[in-house]
Amino acid sequence: MAQKKVLIASTQQYLDIVEIKDDAIILKDGTLRAVLLVSSINFALKGDDEQSAIIQAYISFLNSLDYPLQIVIQSRRLDIDHYLEKLKNREKELTNELLRMQIADYRGYISELLELGEIMSKKFYVAVPYNPLSDKKKNFIRRFSEAFTAPKLIRLKAERFLTQRNELIKRVEVIISGLNSMSLSAAMLDTQGLIELFYNSYNPETAKQEKLTDLSKLRVEE
Repeated sequence: MAQKKVLIASTQQYLDIVEIKDDAIILKDGTLRAVLLVSSINFALKGDDEQSAIIQAYISFLNSLDYPLQIVIQSRRLDIDHYLEKLKNREKELTNELLRMQIADYRGYISELLELGEIMSKKFYVAVPYNPLSDKKKNFIRRFSEAFTAPKLIRLKAERFLTQRNELIKRVEVIISGLNSMSLSAAMLDTQGLIELFYNSYNPETAKQEKLTDLSKLRVEE
């Protein structure tokens, strides 16, 4: 009796991401995304005039956009295991007994502090989209034909991808400028940062134990 083959679906088929390259995310529908890591400000500590200025800058920023943005706030338990391990190694290297005791006490204090309560860290991200089909510079026939081919795209051709990425970068520069007007600094995630972001988001428990390898250190066999 022939055994039935059990097909195990890959997790990747449920994700909208096709590829991450050159600091950009390519989705299955042919659109691109860039992700900005944004700083935060303590709005409550600002004076009335400063708060009003920030609100007005935010309103002007939103009104200047003709495409959507996605703002994501990610909360994670503060992970300082690497820092504690570094202190432990430093403690072993010291010959001064007094300094060794001080580092040991400090390391114990930090560890106890983490055990007493869940100390969370927050990171703020802004996803910037670019949809080639919404490009007003294209004629109707070209946009109409691409509407049927976009879902079938697996990899964008190099020249076409470069053009679309340049348009995405222009949007990123506009967004960063708008955020700066609100006293917020922002940096665009590179390819390594994007991969780590999604790896940590979809595998929060695994990410604690298995860190990703730096892409620049990977060797691809030809």
